[in-house]
Amino acid sequence: MRHTFQVRSPRTAAAAAVAAATALTLTAGAGQAAAQEELLPHPGPDGLIWVPEVTGSSGFVSGGLAPSLDTYTTFACEGGGSITVSFTLDEHPDRSPAPFTLDCPADGPSRITVPLGTGLHGGFAAGVTTSTPTLRWAATVVQPE
Repeated sequence: MRHTFQVRSPRTAAAAAVAAATALTLTAGAGQAAAQEELLPHPGPDGLIWVPEVTGSSGFVSGGLAPSLDTYTTFACEGGGSITVSFTLDEHPDRSPAPFTLDCPADGPSRITVPLGTGLHGGFAAGVTTSTPTLRWAATVVQPE
């Protein structure tokens, strides 16, 4: 089982530790689907986290947020069914977005971008619950400079 995480270089110390912990969580929590078309492309230089593909329920932790930049997270899924996403912003419990559900068609990916705003520091957790264990999903966290 292989998970790829890309961490932005200015925040390597904290973000690398978070990425390593996330990889262990994902490895223990879910399997990766067979090679198919990417659900989300690599986020490029603005990306803090790239979870290219997970099958079944799992989640991730993002760290190294720069409070001066806007933060966005994008989710994509496919496979028939839905995903429910919930957030925990430890440093900002008053700003945690409400959980949401994204329909995941069997014939192609569905995507949603959630703006988390500026002023966030530290990190946050996102939990993804799938309606079926074979549903594929992906996520990114970006802070455009």
